Amino acid sequence: MKKAELVDKIAASAKITKSQANDALNAALETIKKALKKDGEKVTLVGFGTFSTVKRKARTGRNPRTGKEIKIPAMRVPKFSAGKAFKGAIK
Repeated sequence: MKKAELVDKIAASAKITKSQANDALNAALETIKKALKKDGEKVTLVGFGTFSTVKRKARTGRNPRTGKEIKIPAMRVPKFSAGKAFKGAIK
């Protein structure tokens, strides 16, 4: 499902316009991004899951074209852990 399809489903389910659904979705995603950008902050949606960040250590990788070793720097990456109710709904 693409974002446009998700907006259509949200609009139909909430009985709002597609424009309002798009604005609501964009606001929710932007708020999650801003919260994760703050160091160590998590966003928990009960029944759905938790968005957080984890730190990856610096490591050595390989360039697939040349096979040459490259250094990959340490960085923070986003992580999502599905909630129990969400996992149960998918089974």
